Amino acid sequence: MSVLGTAVIVGVGEGLGASLCRRFAIAGHPIAMVARDIDKLTPLISEITKIGAKVKAFKADATKKAEIAQLFSDAESHLGQIEITIFNVGTLYRSSIVNMPDHEFENVWRTSCFGGMIVGREAARIMLPRSRGTILFTGGRSSRKAEAELSAFAVGKFGLRAIAESMARELAPKGIHVSHFVI
Repeated sequence: MSVLGTAVIVGVGEGLGASLCRRFAIAGHPIAMVARDIDKLTPLISEITKIGAKVKAFKADATKKAEIAQLFSDAESHLGQIEITIFNVGTLYRSSIVNMPDHEFENVWRTSCFGGMIVGREAARIMLPRSRGTILFTGGRSSRKAEAELSAFAVGKFGLRAIAESMARELAPKGIHVSHFVI
């Protein structure tokens, strides 16, 4: 197995985040798994270790600038140069707009959009001096189409798509690939 640059996957749970960790580990990347509750990642860490990949779990909240900056520093120290960053965070909240609590709307936006900006920015800061790297953002159908009772989720995912598009235009000429993909 060839050793490639570290893959940082922010928003690892039982679904897509875990699948991304497995796939990049099989390809030979050291894996930095990021979640707010890393105790839940213990079985996945064991599984990836058995694949033969280097893996470490990091606790961080994507909406906290200091935690994300520290994450990137620690991931490089423990696992090596970061080549790929994937932002896979999102909070689904369903509510009629007339009953939407302000704090819930803001929380969904902060998690899905603002957190993506922080993670993307910190990844770009570490990749730009090398003129290489890949930053990926996961979205969903709500990234393109707002549905009834999913206004908060749609705003967060629409915004995340806009961040990815803006970053792609800015960073592509500097050697950083940025993409948003709909799951």
